[in-house]
Amino acid sequence: LVTFTLYWPFARARRLAYFQNNTLVGDDPLGFHADPWKMFRGYLVVLLMGVAYWAINTVVPAFTVVMLLVFALVWPALWRASLQFRLRHSSWRGVRMAFTGDLKGAYLALVPFFLPALLLAAFLPGASEGEAVSREQAMQEGLGALAVAIAAMALFPWRFARLKRYQHGGYAFAGEQCELRTRTAGFSGWAARVVGVVLLLGIVVGGAVALVAMATGGGLAPVVTLVFAIAAVYLLVPLIVVPYATAGLQNLLWAGTRSQRTRFRSDLPFKRLLWITVVNWFLIALTLGLYWPFAQVRTAKVRLEAMAFQVKGDVDTWMARA
Repeated sequence: LVTFTLYWPFARARRLAYFQNNTLVGDDPLGFHADPWKMFRGYLVVLLMGVAYWAINTVVPAFTVVMLLVFALVWPALWRASLQFRLRHSSWRGVRMAFTGDLKGAYLALVPFFLPALLLAAFLPGASEGEAVSREQAMQEGLGALAVAIAAMALFPWRFARLKRYQHGGYAFAGEQCELRTRTAGFSGWAARVVGVVLLLGIVVGGAVALVAMATGGGLAPVVTLVFAIAAVYLLVPLIVVPYATAGLQNLLWAGTRSQRTRFRSDLPFKRLLWITVVNWFLIALTLGLYWPFAQVRTAKVRLEAMAFQVKGDVDTWMARA
């Protein structure tokens, strides 16, 4: 706050070091050795890009598509560099990790996420300032935006699978190169289950609103009804949907991550993460936010302790050779 967010990379370095130094694999902690000043340079680049996008979008909205194109061209390289930096400065038993994903793979993994925004900005420009929009044009642009949104949602599992295959496939440690064997169908099933939970919550909230309206004889104001529905969604999404999606994704990803001699396993139960999340939010509200760091530690603890790392053969021999 005092440095107007410029201290963020230093705070992030301290937080990463704290969590990794307190994460034990076997009986040995992970290490984090990054120089926060190098993280600061990367943060300045991202900060300047954000300010430039805001300025152009405010002053010259017509050039927004140009800035989106710049983001699409630069962001994959920055993301790959951040993965390399994070892994290169992490260690276990004195052996550094690495990220071996190439630049081409980063672009192939991330560019599909930029395409919907680029299509909307390029082909649905809208009217110029002071120019009226005809009903036909508005309907055409609305249908176009809806088509892009539906296509983006339908292709999300495929895009997300490509992203995670590149990310997990680049992890390397002690001569072992990881790969992600989870199929796209697995991501489609996970996404479908999450959407199902969202729809179920929507039905529950809608039913509760209808019951309240019936109990009050229809005298409940529409604004009050809308506020109640929005408040219920804001409460239920972080308390139920986020833990459900997090548990399912962690188990899916790490069950499929392995190398020739190593493999991971994750058995994070949704009910356990749900209970931790509910208690954390209750205590955060009760303490006016002061419980937040304790909540972060509790969540990290339950997620990490649900994981296992298996090595074929003797660990000491493998690490000594590395």
